[in-house]
Amino acid sequence: MSSAPSNDLPQSIASAVVPPPAAETAAIPAAAPVRHTGMGLANLLLGAVAAAALTSSVLLWQKLSGIQEQLARQSADSGTLAIEARTIARQAEDQVRETAARLSVAEARVSEVALQRSQLEELMQSLSRSRDENLVVDIESAIRLAQQQAQLTGSLEPLVATLKTANQRIDRAAQPRLAPLQRAIARDLDRLTRATVTDTAGLLGRLDELVRQVDELPVLNAVAQAAATRRLSAPASGSPAAEPSNTPWWQATLQRSWEVVRDEARGLVRVSRIDQPEAILLAPEQTFFLRENLKLKLLNARLGVLARQFDSARADLAAATLALNKYFDPTSRRTQNAATMLQQAQQHMKGAELPRLDETLSALATAAAGR
Repeated sequence: MSSAPSNDLPQSIASAVVPPPAAETAAIPAAAPVRHTGMGLANLLLGAVAAAALTSSVLLWQKLSGIQEQLARQSADSGTLAIEARTIARQAEDQVRETAARLSVAEARVSEVALQRSQLEELMQSLSRSRDENLVVDIESAIRLAQQQAQLTGSLEPLVATLKTANQRIDRAAQPRLAPLQRAIARDLDRLTRATVTDTAGLLGRLDELVRQVDELPVLNAVAQAAATRRLSAPASGSPAAEPSNTPWWQATLQRSWEVVRDEARGLVRVSRIDQPEAILLAPEQTFFLRENLKLKLLNARLGVLARQFDSARADLAAATLALNKYFDPTSRRTQNAATMLQQAQQHMKGAELPRLDETLSALATAAAGR
């Protein structure tokens, strides 16, 4: 506080402190003491004001210096903070660039992964479609082959077995897009199980048995000869002469010979009603051709059954029945059995067509088209 004021003080303050010039002091009259006292008080007052002004100036200057130092420190701190902020910004910018580069690399990898995933999905779908298509093609081929077998044999077993196998294969595949095909197969399978067709195998067996029996059927003009032949070929235990156990063999032989001669003598004259004169007048050598013609009719009926020509087969069986009733002995057990078998064959021969698998084939076409 006692130090001299610096040159930086204002000019007004400096002029207030400077004493008045000597000329002015000399000009004041020394004889006026009252005025001198008033002037002293004014000077004292002025000095006090000047001291107060000086003191306030010094205080203001110190305050300004403190403010300047504080501003300098704040400016230095602000510069340091700005430098740090620029460094942090530069680091952040570098980090942003690095992050952007990493993000671009990650996006590229994500795009590659997405592309690979799409390709893998397409590959899996193509494999699944190819497997389903192969399954559909196999089922269709098996069903068409079973249809051909059913048409040839006249039996529904190949179709039923094929549809059951196809249903099991679809169950194992577990593909939702094949569900309509499975429902169509179930409906066709139910319709096949309720359908009735001609038992071709049994019918062919009856016709083969008839063909084998034709050679053993007695013709109508061989009835008189058949009695003597049966008598001669009868066993000894069946004749009345063979009942006594003490009868000599020669006597039994004579007894059978006498019975054969007696039957032949009785057969020389026979009275009967002739409804079919051409059967009676049939020559022995014509009997062979008669039997062969009957066999041909039965074989033609068999071929008609195999070819699914039931009308032609029924006509051949009707002709065979007419020939059997016309030329063969109706009282013979074999003839009656043959006539019964012919009648059963005609009854079991049905011209109904095999059930069609339209729903299954339509579902197969839809599944093969990928819809």
